[in-house]
Amino acid sequence: MDIIIERFEKIKANILKFKQNTKPNIIAVSKTFDLDYIKPLILYGHIHFGENKVQEAEKKWLDVRVKNHDLRLHMIGKLQSNKAKKAVEVFDYIHSLDNEKLAKVLSSHEKKINKKLKYFIQVNIGDESQKSGVAVKDLNNFYMLCIKQLGLNVIGLMIIPPNDNNTEKYFDNINKLNTSLNLKELSMGMSQDYHLALKYNATFIRIGSAIFGERS
Repeated sequence: MDIIIERFEKIKANILKFKQNTKPNIIAVSKTFDLDYIKPLILYGHIHFGENKVQEAEKKWLDVRVKNHDLRLHMIGKLQSNKAKKAVEVFDYIHSLDNEKLAKVLSSHEKKINKKLKYFIQVNIGDESQKSGVAVKDLNNFYMLCIKQLGLNVIGLMIIPPNDNNTEKYFDNINKLNTSLNLKELSMGMSQDYHLALKYNATFIRIGSAIFGERS
């Protein structure tokens, strides 16, 4: 069995230990890896893949998606508004919706090509100056702007928690915020902490190195 498939099955087995009643969506974070390296997982039937650069995603996935209509591409990196037009064309999900200007541009491009994406609002849960995301105090107003004025299909919240040994607290906080907005999906948890994210109802987990190995 291919090593990537072995690792993937190991993660699925681990998930069953933590969450027996629900099946979170595993986003295989394929950024920087060549398509040939990723292909075993595509052939295995996995459909959710994550990229963090619009140009890389377009170049890598364009031809593959013609033959694999079920594939779903997730934009998990910071998205600049000048790349939003292309992002709407390339991706199915955007996990980094984090400011009003970007929201307006995405809404405009959706209407132009008649395509609806699924969005996660990125929340700056630790109020970190160096990190993207909507401040918790601004979340409610931003969410209402996105769904009421701009017609964006916001399905949940997303966080990348601060690296300060309080991960569980941040997961708990964002889960409560997600529930308060009546959102059904929650994007959080990576290779090192997805087991904790599952404890707080993550429905999309972003797994890179635990599937594909360390990036060079």
